[in-house]
Amino acid sequence: MPGLHDTQTAVMDVLLGRGTAPAGLLRTGTRPGGEQRLQVYRNSFVQGLTAALRAVYPVLDRLVGEDYFDHLARLYLGAHPPHAATLQAFGHALPGFVATLDSAATLPYLGDVAALEWAYHLAWHARTRPPLAPQDLAAVPPQDQPRLVLQLQPGARFVRSAYPVLAIWQANQPDAREGAAISLGDGGVELLVVQHELDVEFHLLARAESAWLRALAAGGDLSQATAVALGADPGFDLVGTLLRHLQRGLFCGWSLAEDA
Repeated sequence: MPGLHDTQTAVMDVLLGRGTAPAGLLRTGTRPGGEQRLQVYRNSFVQGLTAALRAVYPVLDRLVGEDYFDHLARLYLGAHPPHAATLQAFGHALPGFVATLDSAATLPYLGDVAALEWAYHLAWHARTRPPLAPQDLAAVPPQDQPRLVLQLQPGARFVRSAYPVLAIWQANQPDAREGAAISLGDGGVELLVVQHELDVEFHLLARAESAWLRALAAGGDLSQATAVALGADPGFDLVGTLLRHLQRGLFCGWSLAEDA
């Protein structure tokens, strides 16, 4: 008799259409038969996960249409089945998966739009922490300030795209103005996506500003992040950028890096 893990693996394979149920797994002599009952379960399984993806990626759904989204969801489910009891993380690989599909090649921005939607999803569900205020940093001695390590809100995410994905996202919201023209030639964007006061905000970032924030998010101290930003733009305004993001509530903690 197969063990629990083997049985669970066999059932998952059947639900994903990877094989047939092993002998002895289905009860016989019932009406409807075991295969019919399993098919009902399979349909419910796929439909439930497709609905979960559609809830996270409504703009992607609107851009490709219901039928193609259903097809996409089945392909994704076969390549990335859920591995956790909660569905909150299910769908994390969809942006990269979409970008690999030949059938989506005529809409090259789809993967980046999906990345924006996933960032929105993570920001919305993240717990926010009390933000730092400028006075919280005022007590740091000037000689220690280069060693400041600033912690970003847990839900903060960055999206970089060669396409105007924020405009595409905005044009496909329920309250968007009909017929808004978007040109892919408008260029790309660097975005910060973060929750603030129970609302998800999008902030367009300059190249150096994005480089600075990404370096901080990666654990770099103020001197390291500023060096990265100045490499992107020698005119980078450290004080103005720091104050702007303090006012937005982006930072929620600080520490001092160890001396090299």
